[in-house]
Amino acid sequence: MVEEKLIRTEYSEVMQKSYIDYAMSVIISRALPDVRDGLKPVQRRTLYDMQELGIRYDRPYRKCARIVGDTMGKYHPHGDSSIYDALVVMAQDFKKGVALVDGHGNFGSIEGDGAAAMRYTEARLQKITQEVFLADLDKDVVDFVPNFDETEKEPSVLPVKVPNLLVNGAEGIAVGMATNIPPHNLGEVIDAVKAYMKNPTITTEEILDYVPGPDFPTGGIVVNKDELNQIYATGSGKIKLRGKVEIEKGKGGRNLLVITEIPYTMIGSGIGKFLNDVYGLVESKKTTDIVDISNMSSKDGIRIVIETKKGADLKNLENMLYKKTRLEDTFGVNMLAVADGKPETMGIKEVIRHHVDFQYELSKRKYSNLLKKELEKKEIQEGLIEACDVIDLIIEIIRGSKTVKMAKTCLMTGKTDGIDFKYKGSVADAKNLSFTEKQATAILELRLSKLVGLEIDALNAEHDKTMKNIAQYQDILEHKTSMAKVIMKELDAIKKEYATPRKTVITNETEAVYEEKKIEEMDVVVLMDRFGYIRCIDQITYERNKEAADSENKYIIQCKNLGKLCLFTDTGQMHSIKVLDIPYGKFREKGTPIDNISNYNSEQENMIYLCDLDEAKKRKLLFVSKLGYSKITDGNLFDVTKKTTAATKLSEGDSIVFISIIYGGEHLVYLTAKNMTLRIMTLELPEMKKTAIGVHGIKLSKEDHVKECYLLYDGEQQSVEIGGNTVALERLKLSKRGLKGSRH
Repeated sequence: MVEEKLIRTEYSEVMQKSYIDYAMSVIISRALPDVRDGLKPVQRRTLYDMQELGIRYDRPYRKCARIVGDTMGKYHPHGDSSIYDALVVMAQDFKKGVALVDGHGNFGSIEGDGAAAMRYTEARLQKITQEVFLADLDKDVVDFVPNFDETEKEPSVLPVKVPNLLVNGAEGIAVGMATNIPPHNLGEVIDAVKAYMKNPTITTEEILDYVPGPDFPTGGIVVNKDELNQIYATGSGKIKLRGKVEIEKGKGGRNLLVITEIPYTMIGSGIGKFLNDVYGLVESKKTTDIVDISNMSSKDGIRIVIETKKGADLKNLENMLYKKTRLEDTFGVNMLAVADGKPETMGIKEVIRHHVDFQYELSKRKYSNLLKKELEKKEIQEGLIEACDVIDLIIEIIRGSKTVKMAKTCLMTGKTDGIDFKYKGSVADAKNLSFTEKQATAILELRLSKLVGLEIDALNAEHDKTMKNIAQYQDILEHKTSMAKVIMKELDAIKKEYATPRKTVITNETEAVYEEKKIEEMDVVVLMDRFGYIRCIDQITYERNKEAADSENKYIIQCKNLGKLCLFTDTGQMHSIKVLDIPYGKFREKGTPIDNISNYNSEQENMIYLCDLDEAKKRKLLFVSKLGYSKITDGNLFDVTKKTTAATKLSEGDSIVFISIIYGGEHLVYLTAKNMTLRIMTLELPEMKKTAIGVHGIKLSKEDHVKECYLLYDGEQQSVEIGGNTVALERLKLSKRGLKGSRH
């Protein structure tokens, strides 16, 4: 029986340690890239699996489902979606500075369209991936570690020859930290690496002479060049990005603003949001210079066309787009990566330093292994060359030996026991033999055809080549300068074949400033039907359709187009609505749900009253609650900047049943659920602040509550049906507040 062992510890300490272990696991094993190869584990495993499957750049494409399944089964047991998402991103040239996967099929678009399912798409490695990321894996330059179930081996890091962390950037969210690194130009980064190798004391400012800033695949313009030195020195900061706008001539003498490049941050749904933002600017009358906007983007590139009015101020309009939309955006840089087994925020020089150290380590292991192989070849070659000089003796030994072992022993030690020699003098010669074991094995495996004169010459030539290689490898391993030259030579070759021109412009620009055109004030009429659809029309249109408008709408408010409306709800909240936010159009247009243009939520609260703020500010507002609390509040108190504010205080279980603007001297009639009525003068109610509950306007019996209220002006007649009887409200007895009233 196993003896139980109880460990007493603080629960908080166990939780803290467990959470830290979990967080570090996510950080190291999933979310953050390694500074050495710039890859997250899922990317590294996917590329390695493609290499193992033989899906090279010069071979046919293979189904992505096969790649994903193989990667998940062998190396990455975290679900197929994470693997396929990583594969798709590595194939999208609009996201990566250098695409690592060659995708065939629908791999999504810059406008946010998702990739097709992995059973439809195919992929293979790009040539640069094969030659720059995976080329030296067979030379034992990196450590291989067991996979999750210890049935396979996988590389702990790929032997990438360029700083991929800078070239392709990275993004990832871990636990308590995140990384966001922009992509850079491959050729420029290579130049910066070479400059660092020549001068390790190089400053960040000097590095920026080679890498002036990020190079986004979408192009665009970086407009805060002077801040980049600080950003790249610390590894964090904000890069300001703008799209590229060109002016073209349109039809009818109109000018077109054409957006040909977008900020990197607009990739995906950002393009659709930009179009909606421009529509919003037009609808809200922020600008009247835009006639039409269309998205003509295709596989050939971005092309968003904005048609403008004749005589429009194009510079002002361009600045408005920068200011009011995501055509100008910020890219938050946080150069966080795993370095020496722990997460670290690094500047550009630190990233390059880690990369160069990694390259020296790779080269040391590579050339140590190559030297070892060349020394082994040298040993065998020298043995074969020496054997050619005494080949007759060797043949005599082989023919006279009873076993291979006997012949091999003789070649290595000169021991001749048991061997029948054809010539007696051969025994003495045989005793002088002293080949190594590898040489003896190679001699015994030597084919007779190799004894042809030309073959012997080739053997000597091969030996000379081996000796040169040994001298070269020893020089590389013994002299750091020689190793640096080899690394830089490889970098030059990579730059020559794969470098592309810079797409992103780096400059300094002043902040976009535009003059917002003042909207002319005019009288309008706001109409809202009983379904909550609201719209705005001009005064003349209303007068022309007054009868239909009055019969079809619940609220009809004559106000100014620059004004605000106050929407009061039964929960005691007031929602402020700008009249400019209400769709302006024709009389027969349906309008828009009021929920869409305010914080009002029709599913959680009920609208009690809608009024013009300017009208309310000139008057007072009367509030009556379900439990009979009543008060009057100055309308000026509702002139607030917040879109939603508390209009009154309510006791527990209470709600608002009636709100109205009053002018003074009105009669207020309460009607309860039990058909009790009370008529009082509004002058009897006190004026109170928004934070007050109010006073008892009517005294309620148990389980009764105020159902409705009516306002009567002097001389006004109004009848309502109460308990099956028609009651003239103006004939009700005028009473004092706080009474029970009369039953009907």
